[in-house]
Amino acid sequence: MKRVRINAGKIGLVFRHGDYHRVLTEGIHWVGFRESVTLYNTALSFTSNTIDLEVFLRDEALVALWHVIDVLDHELVIVYKNKKYSQTLTAGRYVFWKGLVDYQFTRADLTKIHITEKIDTAVFAKYDLLKHIRVFEVASYEKAVMLVNDEYVQTLTGGTYRFWRNDTTIKIAKADMRQLQLEIAGQELLTKDKATVRLNFHAQYKVTDLEKALLDTKDYEKQLYVSLQLALRAYVGSYSLDELLESKEALAQSVFENSKETSEKLGVTVLSCGVRDVILTGDMKEIMNRVLIAQKTAQAHVITRREETASTRSLLNTAKLMEDNEMLYKLKEMEYVEKIADKVGEITLSGNSGMVKQLKELFTTK
Repeated sequence: MKRVRINAGKIGLVFRHGDYHRVLTEGIHWVGFRESVTLYNTALSFTSNTIDLEVFLRDEALVALWHVIDVLDHELVIVYKNKKYSQTLTAGRYVFWKGLVDYQFTRADLTKIHITEKIDTAVFAKYDLLKHIRVFEVASYEKAVMLVNDEYVQTLTGGTYRFWRNDTTIKIAKADMRQLQLEIAGQELLTKDKATVRLNFHAQYKVTDLEKALLDTKDYEKQLYVSLQLALRAYVGSYSLDELLESKEALAQSVFENSKETSEKLGVTVLSCGVRDVILTGDMKEIMNRVLIAQKTAQAHVITRREETASTRSLLNTAKLMEDNEMLYKLKEMEYVEKIADKVGEITLSGNSGMVKQLKELFTTK
C-alpha cells in the first residue's frame, strides 16, 4: 500500500492496470502498489485522451462531481465561469468539475433565427460566439425590410439586429428615409424648333412607402431618374427655344406635376423640382449672341432716332417763338454769340462805339 494526499482543488482518479478503478477526493488515501493515481485540476474542464468518457460515466460517485453537458448538432452552449464568459460549446459532450468554480450554462437552439436567450450584449463580441451569429446594422436615418427565405417578415428601424446563423436565409434591404436630392445633369434636348439645349435639373424627394420602394420596385432611384428625364424631354420638345428660355419656372412646375403619379407608384414623393441651368450648345450659342447684338443695335437706333426727333421738334418750337418775339430772338442771338466767343482766343475791335454791331457783323453772315 502507498499513501496518497489529494489537495484542495484537485481530484484523483485511480487506475489499475490501465483501467479506471475509483475516484479520490480531497484528503489522504491509501492505494495499492499496482494502482496509479492521476490528478486533475477542478478549475479546468475534464479531458481524457486514453479512456473513453463512457467508462467514467459508469461511476456514479465520479459523475456526481461533474457537470456533464451534451450539446446537440443544432445547439450551442455558452459557458460562464464565476459569472464571466468563458467559451462557446458546439456539438459534442463536455465535462466540467463541480465545486471550485461556479459554472453557468446557457443553451441556445440554432433551428430558429431570433436570439431569444438571455445573453449580455458584450458577449456577442466574442469571436467563438460571433461566428455563429448574423449581424445587421440599420442607421438611425434608415429603415429596412427583412426577408426570411425570400419572404417579407417585418420592417426594421434604426439599431443593431442579431440572428442565429443557420440554413435559413435572411436578407436586409435598407432605404435612406431622409430628404434626398436627385441630379439630372447635362441633358441635351431638342426644342420644338429643333434647337439643342443642355439642361441641369434637380429634384428633392423622400421615400414614403418603404415596402413599395424596396419590394415592389427594382432600383426606385433609377426609375425616378428616368421618369423625370422623360418628363423633361416631353416638355422641352413642345416649346420653342424662346418660349423655353422665358419660362424656366413653368418647366420645373410641369415636371413636378407630371412626376407625382409616377413617383407614388415607386413608393417615393417628389417634394420639389428646379432648373439650375439652361445652356446653349456651341453653334446655337453663337447664333443667339448674334440675335442679341442685332436686337440691342436696333434698340439703340430707335432711341437715337427718337432723340433726334425730339431735338428737331424743340428747335422748331423755339424758332416759332423767336419769330413772334423780337426780344427773344435777340437773346438767342446773343447766346450763340457767347458760345462762339468761348472758342475765340482774341478779338480786336476798332472805334469807340457800335461794339455790339461789330460783333454781330463778325459772327453772322448776310
